[in-house]
Amino acid sequence: MTSLRVTVPASTANLGPGFDTLGMALGLRDVVEVLVTEPGLKVEVLDAGAGDVGDVPTDGTHLVVRALRRACEHLGVEMPGLHLRCHNAIPHARGLGSSAAAVVAGVAAGYALAGRGLDDTVLQLAAEFEGHADNAAASLHGGVAIAWRADGRYHAERVEPHPALRPVVAVPAERSSTHATRGLLPERVPHADAAFTAGRAALAVHALTARPDLLLPATEDRLHQDYREPAYPASLRLLRDLRERGVPATISGAGPTVLALTTTGILPPGTVVDGFEVTELPVDPIGVQVTAGE
Repeated sequence: MTSLRVTVPASTANLGPGFDTLGMALGLRDVVEVLVTEPGLKVEVLDAGAGDVGDVPTDGTHLVVRALRRACEHLGVEMPGLHLRCHNAIPHARGLGSSAAAVVAGVAAGYALAGRGLDDTVLQLAAEFEGHADNAAASLHGGVAIAWRADGRYHAERVEPHPALRPVVAVPAERSSTHATRGLLPERVPHADAAFTAGRAALAVHALTARPDLLLPATEDRLHQDYREPAYPASLRLLRDLRERGVPATISGAGPTVLALTTTGILPPGTVVDGFEVTELPVDPIGVQVTAGE
């Protein structure tokens, strides 16, 4: 292809107890238009709702470019001259997988330019950038992803989300970074908390795929969310308020977005969401898509 269009969904990770393991694709997509040109590189970043364009590089350090280059290296092809138009819709640094989406888009574009279909190595290349595969697997495959690492390789399996799920996200204006919030996590946790969370993670898979009525207990966590409260106290207040109202709510990824796993697409009347932009985002069933450009 000399011109192509890559669309890739946002994602939410952890889903409460599935720390670095569970991910789910959401119906909010970044679009990357790729045009093969004379030698050189041009990157345009066009804001389609993220409001973060000023912080995004427009040179070879752009994450899509880095991932695309890595894919070309892996496939043994030379990266041609390129003109990229990146239409951002996924908010940056809010826990909705913007970095993973950019990486997946870049790797998928590299494969398409090389005339290759996506294979199992795509997840390896994408997950290398962040060191875990939950967001990348969700953006790659759509639906709900279970990710793990074994023998130096990343693995993931897609499972089908229950059709009644209607996720709602509450996105604050403030940002957070995975690096900063991971620094708040203790090196050790009590055995009882680890055992509790392992049981809830197993239950979460069942609840997400077959029994959404169990999502409230299934999304309980004792490994990471409370420890991160100093980074975004308003998000934890909203999370606890929702859970007290019977809504299965979690911190989305590293935060500060709050994810509510509803079956109605709305939050309960009277929920105080000042400072948050509340949106229903369906589960994305498809994952990354590459088509010929116009």
